Amino acid sequence: MPQFDYVAPTTIDDAVKALVAQPSAKVLAGGTDLIVQLRSGRARPATIVDLKRIPGTTGVRREADGSFTVGAATSGAALGEDVALVRAWPGVVEAANLIGSTQVQGRASLGGNLCNASPAADSVPALYAARAVCVIVGPSGRREAPVETIQAGPGRTTLQPGELVLEFRLPARPKRAADAYLRLIPRTEMDIAVVGAGVSLALDDAGNITEAHVSLGAVAPTTLLVPAAGAALVGGKLTDAALEKLDAAARAACNPIDDKRGTIDYRTKIAGVLARRAAAIAYNRAEAR
Repeated sequence: MPQFDYVAPTTIDDAVKALVAQPSAKVLAGGTDLIVQLRSGRARPATIVDLKRIPGTTGVRREADGSFTVGAATSGAALGEDVALVRAWPGVVEAANLIGSTQVQGRASLGGNLCNASPAADSVPALYAARAVCVIVGPSGRREAPVETIQAGPGRTTLQPGELVLEFRLPARPKRAADAYLRLIPRTEMDIAVVGAGVSLALDDAGNITEAHVSLGAVAPTTLLVPAAGAALVGGKLTDAALEKLDAAARAACNPIDDKRGTIDYRTKIAGVLARRAAAIAYNRAEAR
């Protein structure tokens, strides 16, 4: 393992200063990807900046307007223990709780999963479908950005030098709204997604879909938000015709690769299947509210 300095700042300003002082520095949110990269030699930072001692980087807060603020270094296990978050955003929580083993979920975080920028990251499609917003801090101060603007390609983000993701904001939910995330993996657990699909939707009192967002993982260089797939669901109930349009839109958005986990054709077909199934789960959850 390469040698590096370790710092654990207790303020945002000190964290940003540490990142600016050493351009090769890496942020430690959970560390479940970073430690593997250090051991393999893929990452050779001069400094590791641990976020967990900074107030606000861990924990879940329900705001007065019903929205949620989630610290970027909050573990998947902690998300699963927050009853209000699980009720409001079950898809986001179930996606986070699919990352690795039970032990890994005690460390792995939404911020790390997003900024590691793997196309197959599990929590990211759910965050896209949730229309989450990132709060980013850096040398120029604080800014907000839609979560789908962060990934630039495999292992790359749009964050500028010295910037880090501080927290995520999940919007308040209408009365009849829900989300869901599904993935396909070669094994029963602890594997990388062949395809992932997240769906979030809202219903009116008659059961018609008034808003829908669909995202796909592992079918392109970055996670995809698929507006055409969401639009295919809006305006009526979850009929077979709507699901067929959703399926077609999801498949049309795919730009996958062939690898040992799946072919291009297989991934493309499965993307439509998982989108349909996730939509059905989200719809049933929304109806039950």
